[in-house]
Parts: sequence; structure tokens; C-alpha cells
Amino acid sequence: MNLAYDYPVLGAFWTAMWIFLWVLWIVLLFRIIGDIFRDDTLGGGGKTGWLIFVILLPFLGVFVYVLARGKGMGDREVRHARARQRAFDDYVRETAGTGAGSASKADQLAKLSEVRSRGDISDAEFQRAKEKILY
Repeated sequence: MNLAYDYPVLGAFWTAMWIFLWVLWIVLLFRIIGDIFRDDTLGGGGKTGWLIFVILLPFLGVFVYVLARGKGMGDREVRHARARQRAFDDYVRETAGTGAGSASKADQLAKLSEVRSRGDISDAEFQRAKEKILY
């Protein structure tokens, strides 16, 4: 049995090419479905219509979606990525304790010192608050 004769190199190339195109098609289909759900400008009816169109007639639905709404897909992806990055940055700032809502220990001590110098709190209260901030 001569396997190379039964399956020539060009046949292997075409098989690899069809597999690549099939995987590319599946990825494109899922990107479009994700874009349909991510789009805030579409209402529920619009999302349902596009989703049914893309699922029932996948080739035609994907091509029409890319022609009709493809230009905004990149913009929506960028906005979504920026929102995720902002949420991550806010989470890191909040966790690290350097966010806009939480002042550093030095800032808190400075404010506490100002309150004591105005006479609003006693020295004992100042010491307790200072220990609370430092520990």
C-alpha cells in the first residue's frame, strides 16, 4: 500500500485549507454572536432578529451582518476592552489601597493632625485614631 500515492501533497494541502477555513468560520460566527449580545444600541427585538438570522442562515446571516454592522464591531470591541481595563485598574487600586476613595496613611494622619490642632478632638482620641490608622 502506497499511502503517498493515495493521498497526494495537494490533497493534504486542500484538506488543511478546508479545516483552516472551517475553524475561521466558526470563530467568526461566535465573534458575531458575541457582538450581537454586547451591542447596547440594539434592543431586544433587534438582537433576537440578528441572532435568528445568523443561526438559521449562517452564511448569509454572517455576510449580511458584517456588511451592515461590521464597521462598528471594532469600535464596540475597543469600548468593551477599555471598560474591562478600567474595571481591572479600579479593582487593583481599591485592593492596593491607593484609589481615589481611600487616602494614604500619611494623608489620613495629616487630616487627623489638623482636627486635633483645631481642638475638635482630645490628645487621647488623637492617639487612639492614630493607632487605628497605623495598625
